[in-house]
Amino acid sequence: MRVVRSLLFYVAFYGGSVFGVLAVFLALPFGAKAFRKAIRGWSGFHRSCARILLGIDVAVEGDPRPLEEPVLYAMKHESFYEAIDLTMSLHEPGVFAKEELFRIPGWGRLGIIYGLVPVARGRGASTLRKMLSAARRLTAEGRPLVIFPEGTRVPHGTRVPLQSGFAGLYKLVGLPVVPVAVNSGPLYHRRWKRSGTLTYRFGEPIPPGLPREEVEQRVLDAINVLNQ
Repeated sequence: MRVVRSLLFYVAFYGGSVFGVLAVFLALPFGAKAFRKAIRGWSGFHRSCARILLGIDVAVEGDPRPLEEPVLYAMKHESFYEAIDLTMSLHEPGVFAKEELFRIPGWGRLGIIYGLVPVARGRGASTLRKMLSAARRLTAEGRPLVIFPEGTRVPHGTRVPLQSGFAGLYKLVGLPVVPVAVNSGPLYHRRWKRSGTLTYRFGEPIPPGLPREEVEQRVLDAINVLNQ
């Protein structure tokens, strides 16, 4: 049954995404609000496909919006689910994403317009300057920021050190950090997906200005609380 449900999901979601991307392009001339609404519609379509065809429900623990001011969300990354679902779990976030994704024809350009920020790992200070400039622009619009501080998808139950870029960004943007634990791996990060409940757990805000070792330890602990 898992195989059948997964195949139906692939056909429905990826087939429907052709029309979703087309809708996003058609929304561009109507301004940012219409464009972002179309992006959220595609994200909602993905969540519905996962719920109806895969049997994956979503539970939220903690407060997704604990502060009125913009914050930096540091999110665990176990599968593509939480990446696609970002506009459903958060309100119009600006997202730091690895540079390779922006080479996808069409998608890369749409991502830039929406508010995704390329992260060129290994380029040091120049990358941080570009990230900071984008972060200031997005927060000036009142939008939250999201970073996957591990740098890539990590198997469920695995605890890895945070990428150095997280601490640099935390120091420069001067925003509170909200850690987000996710347990999508056992359900979604596999060819034949499983039914169950996917949980987002939003931790307590971490204030700006802490020493690097302290903020990294607090974030690392918080984003791994669903590892069991």
